[in-house]
Amino acid sequence: MAENKKNVYDESKIKTLSSLEHIRLRTGMYIGRIGDGSHHDDGCYVLLKEVIDNTIDEYIMGYGKEVQIKVEGNKVSVRDFGRGIPLGKVIDCVSKINTGAKYNDDVFQFSVGLNGVGTKAVNALSKDFYVRSHRGGEFSEASFKQGKLKGEKTGKTTEPDGTFIEFEPDPTIFKESEFRAEYIEKRLRHYSYLNTGLKLQFNGQTFQSKNGLLDLVMEDLRADNSEPIYPPLHFANKTLEFCFTHSNSRYGESFFSFVNGQYTSDGGTHLSAFREGLLKAVNEHSKGKYEGDDVRECMVGAVAIRLKDPLFESQTKNKLGNTEIRTELVNTVREELLHFFNRNREVAEKIMAKVEDTRQLRKELQDVKKLARERAKAITFRIPQLKDCKVHFDKEKGKGKGSMVFLTEGQSAAGSIVSCRDVNTQAIFVLKGKPLNVWDLKRDIVYKNDEMYNLMRSLDIEDNLEGLRYEKVILATDADVDGLHIRNLLITYFFRFFDQLVQDGHLYVLETPLFRVRNKDKTIYCYSEAERDTASQALGKSCEITRFKGLGEISPAEFKQFIGKEMRLSQVEYAAKPDASNILSFYMGRNTPERKDYIMENLIVPVED
Repeated sequence: MAENKKNVYDESKIKTLSSLEHIRLRTGMYIGRIGDGSHHDDGCYVLLKEVIDNTIDEYIMGYGKEVQIKVEGNKVSVRDFGRGIPLGKVIDCVSKINTGAKYNDDVFQFSVGLNGVGTKAVNALSKDFYVRSHRGGEFSEASFKQGKLKGEKTGKTTEPDGTFIEFEPDPTIFKESEFRAEYIEKRLRHYSYLNTGLKLQFNGQTFQSKNGLLDLVMEDLRADNSEPIYPPLHFANKTLEFCFTHSNSRYGESFFSFVNGQYTSDGGTHLSAFREGLLKAVNEHSKGKYEGDDVRECMVGAVAIRLKDPLFESQTKNKLGNTEIRTELVNTVREELLHFFNRNREVAEKIMAKVEDTRQLRKELQDVKKLARERAKAITFRIPQLKDCKVHFDKEKGKGKGSMVFLTEGQSAAGSIVSCRDVNTQAIFVLKGKPLNVWDLKRDIVYKNDEMYNLMRSLDIEDNLEGLRYEKVILATDADVDGLHIRNLLITYFFRFFDQLVQDGHLYVLETPLFRVRNKDKTIYCYSEAERDTASQALGKSCEITRFKGLGEISPAEFKQFIGKEMRLSQVEYAAKPDASNILSFYMGRNTPERKDYIMENLIVPVED
C-alpha cells in the first residue's frame, strides 16, 4: 500500500526557524506563561522585568542612580542613566540572540541576564519596539515591528548617557493582556530593597530604600499587622545580605529570596544553605539539638546573594540551582550569626526562648495527634464522610493517575455526584457544613476538629504528600455566595497547613454551569451570563432559561457530563508564602473592621433599568 502523502517524513519536512521565529512560535520557552496580566508572573511583567534588569545591572556596576518607568495602557518606556549601549552595537544587542556584554566579567560581574535573550525576546514579542542609546554626546536609535528592523538613526545629543527603551506587547500573542500597577509597584519595591540608594520612578511614584532587606522584612510585618519579637537581625556584605526576625502572629515561615536582584519564588540553593547555617548557629550557641522547623517557625525574613554565574532551573529564574556555593554560604551564615549572638546576648536569649517554646508546642502537638488517632480508631475504621473510589494515586509507582476526590457540601450536592460518578476513579468527601476558618489558628486544630482531621486522613497527607491518595483534589461547591465562601475556607485550609498540595498542582475547582438554555431541539449549558445571552439569541425568544443555584438542582443525568470527559477544572495557583500570607491575612484574618470598610468602598451595586 502506498504511503499517505500527508505522513511522508523526508528532508522536505525538516524546518529551521530563525531565532525571531522561534521566540514568537515557542514563546513559553522564553518567558514562561503568557497570561492576561492578572497574575504577577504573566508574560507582560516578564517583558518589563527583562528591560529593568538591564538598568539594575548598570547600577550594580556603579553607573546610573535613577531609572524612569512609564506605563500608559500597554505602552511601556524605561530610561536609565547608565553607560548606554555601545552605539555600534545597539541593533545587535536588542535583536541578535547570544549577543551582549554579560558574558564579560570585566563589564558585568553580578548580572541576572546571562543568557543573551532578555531584551531580544522583548523585541521579538512586541508590536512596536524602540531603543535609543546616549553615549558621550552622541546617540544611536532603532525601531522594530514584531522583532523586524524598520528604521535606524545616529546623531548628536545633549542628553545624559544612558538607554531608553519603549515597547508594546504584541496583542496577537498577549491577547487581552493588560498591566496592573500593583504588580509593577511590588516588583519595583523589591528592586529598591535589593539596591540600596537606587531611585526608581514609576508614573509619578518614587521607590527608594535606605535599609535594604530590613525595609522589606518590616514592610511584610506591617502588611500582616505583626509585631517582631526582637529587632530584625540584618547582615550585608558585597555578595550576601540577610535579615530575619520572629513574630508571634505567624504560622510557618515566610521568606523572600533573591539572586542578583531576581526574586526566586521557589527558593533554591541560597535559601536552603541559609536555613542550614541558621540551624547550625542556633544549635551551636544553645548547645541543643533543635530541628529546622523549631528554629524557623513564625520566622519572617529575606536572603539575597550576588553570584557571577547563577544557574537557574528555568528560563523564568524562579529557583537557583548552583550547588557549589552551598558549603561556603552555610559557613558564612553560621559564623556571622554566632558573632551576632555573642555580641547581642539579650536578642540571642529571645531567639533561643522562642525556639524552645516552638519545640515544646511541637511535643504537645504530638500528644494531640496520638489522642486524635486513638479517638478515630475507637469510632470506626472508615471515615463516614468519605465515599471512596477503587483506584488510588501512587506517584512513586506511577499508579492511579486520573483519580480524584470531590469535596462538596451536604447530601443534596453529594447525591448528584454519587449517582453519576465513576466508582473506579472518583471519590466524594461530604462536608457537614461550612468548614472552620483556620487562618489564625495553629496546627493542633487539625486534630481537634473532626472535619479537618477526617479530611486530612482521607487524603493521607498528615506528614507529607507521599501518601496522597488522589491525583486531583477538587472543590465542588455551589456557585452562590455560600458556595464561594466554602471554597475560600477550603483553599485557606490547604494553604495554611498543606501548601505543598497546592504547590504541586493537585488542588482544583470544579466549574459547573450557571444556566441551562434549551428549546425543543437543543440544550446549551452556560458558565457565565455572557454565554447565556449568546445561547438565548441562538435558540430564539421561545427558549427556556434555567438558573442553577446549587449542585443538587442539577439532575444526575445532566451532572454526569460535567464530571466526565468534558469536565471543566480550574487549577488553584500556588503563591509563595510571603505573597499568599498577605492576601489571606486580609481576607480571612481577624481584621473584620478593615475588611468591612474595604468591601463597602469597593461594593458594586447593579443599576436596574
